[in-house]
Amino acid sequence: MLKDIWFLVTRTLRATFRKRSTLLLYFGLPIAGILLCTVLYGSQGEAELRVGVVNSDGEAQIAMDTIGFVKSMDTVKLVEVTADELKQQLAASDLDLGLILDPGYSQSVLEGLPAHITIQSVKGAEVTAYMKALLYGYIDNISVIAGAAEGDGTKFDELNSLYRNADFKLATEAVADSSAEQRLTFQSIGFLLLFMMTSAFNLSELIIRNRENRTYFRVLSSPINARTYVLSNIIVNLIIMVLQIAVTLFFMQQVFGLNSGVPAGRLFLLLSMFALVSVSISLVIVSLARSTAAASALQNLIITPTCFISGCFFPISIMPDTVQRIASFLPQTWVLESFSSLQSGTSLAGISFDLVVLFAFAMVFFLIATYSFGRNNDTRNFV
Repeated sequence: MLKDIWFLVTRTLRATFRKRSTLLLYFGLPIAGILLCTVLYGSQGEAELRVGVVNSDGEAQIAMDTIGFVKSMDTVKLVEVTADELKQQLAASDLDLGLILDPGYSQSVLEGLPAHITIQSVKGAEVTAYMKALLYGYIDNISVIAGAAEGDGTKFDELNSLYRNADFKLATEAVADSSAEQRLTFQSIGFLLLFMMTSAFNLSELIIRNRENRTYFRVLSSPINARTYVLSNIIVNLIIMVLQIAVTLFFMQQVFGLNSGVPAGRLFLLLSMFALVSVSISLVIVSLARSTAAASALQNLIITPTCFISGCFFPISIMPDTVQRIASFLPQTWVLESFSSLQSGTSLAGISFDLVVLFAFAMVFFLIATYSFGRNNDTRNFV
């Protein structure tokens, strides 16, 4: 039996890789998926906030200090403009945000009741929240100093100078933001799941094609039985899919320089478990179909929609709650959630239950395929 399996496996592998288009299908498409994700998510870096300042409070020290504080913020590009220029540039999206210091601003801060300051933006709270959080905190500190000075300008200048030149310093260190890169690799894995399922179907579809061209029955006329034939197809499927995973991870990490945040061994194990699930699903599709046309129709009905619902193309969090509940019954969702957990620092033991669930998915689909193959033995369908 082992000799027969080895014969069928080597024969199928030679026939499969004889065509260059096969290399493009099994290995080129996952790499293209990484490129697509790089285009979609790779340019999402930390944006620079363009701020226009209208200073109508003259040369007052507090107004000048406030402008200096805004200018010192990270990721802020500050330009001084007039009120008319501010309106025009906000409307034209040349500026993200406008800061207006009206006459009396500095005096109101000295009195401990900050006023005469306005923040404008046509982009809403997502732009103004960052500025308000930092700027209002700074103004509150100055107001507290003004309250301690009790209206004495000289004392305020002294306290403000001590505040600005304090002996203690806050040391800051920039930390690389890996969230964009992790999001990119997450969606790259999502596309890989789609291509893995498609590859598994294409390889399992050989069973139907060989039935239609009568090769299957010529093989069975030899000492090779149907069980050996299907088992060899499963082995070929797994070999190619493991190679597909290895090539994709190599290009992701070594060629594109993407760090998924997950050790390669753990990610390889997770994807290999899904490869087993993909093969089992493809066999169910093939066992239910009576022709290649029917199999292709079932593939389009099952693979792409389930990948869509599972979040392989975009985050599942943006979907309605009902769809998210449906997605929890799909193996792709379990893989992506496990991958997300690994990115968050979860150990391999922490996703052991997810791996057991994926193995259970595979066993259930293999059993369904076995039962369906046992019933679908009418050779007249392929005459």
